Amino acid sequence: MKIIIDAMGGDNAPQEIVAGAVLALNDNKNFSVILTGKQDLIEAELKKFDYDKSRLEIINCTEVITNDDSPATAIRLKKDSSLTVAMDKIKNDNDIGALISAGSSGAILSGGLLKVGRIKGITRPAICAMLPSTKGRFVLCDCGANVECKPINLCHFAIMASAYATASLGIKNPKIGLLNNGTEDHKGDELHQTTYKMLKEIKGINFIGNVEGRDLMLGGCDVAVCDGFSGNIALKSIEGAAKAVMLAVKGAITSSFKAKIGAMLVKKPLKKVVKEMDYNQYGGAIIIGCDKLIIKSHGSSERVTIKNSIINAIDIYNANLIDNIKDMLSKVEIKEIETVEK
Repeated sequence: MKIIIDAMGGDNAPQEIVAGAVLALNDNKNFSVILTGKQDLIEAELKKFDYDKSRLEIINCTEVITNDDSPATAIRLKKDSSLTVAMDKIKNDNDIGALISAGSSGAILSGGLLKVGRIKGITRPAICAMLPSTKGRFVLCDCGANVECKPINLCHFAIMASAYATASLGIKNPKIGLLNNGTEDHKGDELHQTTYKMLKEIKGINFIGNVEGRDLMLGGCDVAVCDGFSGNIALKSIEGAAKAVMLAVKGAITSSFKAKIGAMLVKKPLKKVVKEMDYNQYGGAIIIGCDKLIIKSHGSSERVTIKNSIINAIDIYNANLIDNIKDMLSKVEIKEIETVEK
């Protein structure tokens, strides 16, 4: 299979993007890479590494979409941008299993909709991220694609994220929670109360009810469903909390000679905790709901993040995520409720 990568997307492009692609190539022999972007810059970075040149292709592009560009306009007008060319390629080449970009979230979403298209039956794609918890990992969906949602959107997020948790985490019947301001079934605004009732009626998913933000990292559910506004706040809060905890631990273990001696005794467990809390280890977030596999890596992604995004994309592709979502959609029945009962 092939993985196509927007080499010009992200704060550290193309240096870290190219380096991450090479790391992945040297780590996994079962795929090849297509890099889209300014060929001279990409080739200059590739000269720094040893890799199997037969497994890497460059498509020269003269334009770059930046965070200052209007996403939809840029996808339409910047036809020779690294991201637009990558979107066109994955749409038309069935040998390409996934697209990865650390570029503008809005442009990636727009490209996914305008170029690749949605899975039939899905109302809106969503950003679906994998995050650490005390029981392993959990899926958060939506993380920022859809600020305003309808109950049917959240139901589709639940179905897709459930399939993702199975494909990526191997959980056969993932527990789905609706992120809310309380666990009682009457909590939340009209959107959440209506969504609760609809999710409860869907056969084929394991809906466990409402979950609160404090329970996400404590393993309260395998999948947390939310609108993009709430989900993005939750995502950034978790990232910030993880960094704060790591800084506090680092400060504590270097505060005195005794603390440093104690840290030496727990060095291995501490390294494990640091690794589990580092979002770079989880690669990117999937733009779930598009008819091809698209991964959005963090804008500040470094080579390890890009490498892990590629490896995760291969695993997700091999798990037939998109076909599994289509299969779930064909089997479930969603009963729409217009308003909550007063």
